[in-house]
Amino acid sequence: MTTKIPVTIEGNLTGDPEYGTGESGNEYARFSVAVNDRRLNRETGVWEDGDTVFHRVVVFDRQAGNVARSLSRGDNVIIAGELRFGSYTDKESGQTRETRDIVADNVGASLKFATVGVERAPKASGPAADASASGPVAVPVSSTGAGLAR
Repeated sequence: MTTKIPVTIEGNLTGDPEYGTGESGNEYARFSVAVNDRRLNRETGVWEDGDTVFHRVVVFDRQAGNVARSLSRGDNVIIAGELRFGSYTDKESGQTRETRDIVADNVGASLKFATVGVERAPKASGPAADASASGPVAVPVSSTGAGLAR
């Protein structure tokens, strides 16, 4: 049985995301996020840095490509996802090692200290994906002359 632990973190990318395609053909992006604990020293009135915790993050599918194209080292991000634990055998020592990764459901640039521009990517099967196709047009009921029946 897998324990699902939802997490949300905010921090800075420690390097550019590593982007690739797995053996099954799924896109992925991997990156590390440094989360700094800042506290106000009540005696001095000055903000002080506490310990830094590093989290490994992986994101899949279309979002992986968006992350790789949009984010780079030093960017402040907000990650919402699930904490996953795993283990592997170290090839050099033969010892079993444990891993802790965040599998991201959502990755976004933090707007706390920056501004961003949003460029919407068309849905893979939507009308914008095919420039020659025209999709449905939504018109408010008030301008169609149709009444609302109950």
